[in-house]
Parts: sequence; C-alpha cells; structure tokens
Amino acid sequence: MTGTDALDQTEPQAEHAAAAVAACLFRGMGDPSRVAILRHLLLGAHNVAELTAHLGLAQSTVSKHLACLRDCGLVDARPVGRSSVYSLEHPEAVLKVFSAAEELLRATGDAVVLCPVYGEVAHG
Repeated sequence: MTGTDALDQTEPQAEHAAAAVAACLFRGMGDPSRVAILRHLLLGAHNVAELTAHLGLAQSTVSKHLACLRDCGLVDARPVGRSSVYSLEHPEAVLKVFSAAEELLRATGDAVVLCPVYGEVAHG
C-alpha cells in the first residue's frame, strides 16, 4: 500500500469524524431555547434569574439548557454570591456561527422552515 492509498482510506474516516463532531455542535445548538440563551449571553453575562425573566422560561428549563450548553463547552459559570453567572466561552466564534446562519437563512429563504423533516411543520 502506498502513502496515497493510506491517505485515501483515512480521509473519509477523518471527514466522517469531523462531520460527527459538527453534528454534535449543531444538536447542542439545535433547540430554540438554547439559541435564545446563547444570543442573550452575547450581550453579556447573566444569572439564571435574569435569563428566566428575559426569556420567559421556567427556571428549571433555563437551568437544564445551561447545563447542556456548559457540557458542550459553549458557556461557563462562575459563582457570584449564592448564584452562578453564565457567560459564553467563545463569544466571537458564537457570533460568527449566528452570522453565518443568518446569511445562509437569507440565501435559502423559507426552505428550512418548510422542510418536511426539520421545519416548523414537522415540529409545529
């Protein structure tokens, strides 16, 4: 087997692994509440009570989503008094992802929303 043959066999594996990791990231960001939390944290650090009040979600829901985002390495928490304040781990990268998503959504129009598998009709 030549070096090229070895590369041909590992390239698809590396592509698949990279795709799997990207899919994990998108699943982590795949909930509207988590997206809303990330977008609000782009404005600055907040505690659960502030996020709950701003988003109109139950405290347990916000806490559950923050735990997911923290496990994904997207947010961090630091203790302040008796509560925790959450902030984005990589705000510039999160902003780039949202900017790219908005650009892609403009380009595709309603296609994503109308998708029979992932669109609003499928989950509405």
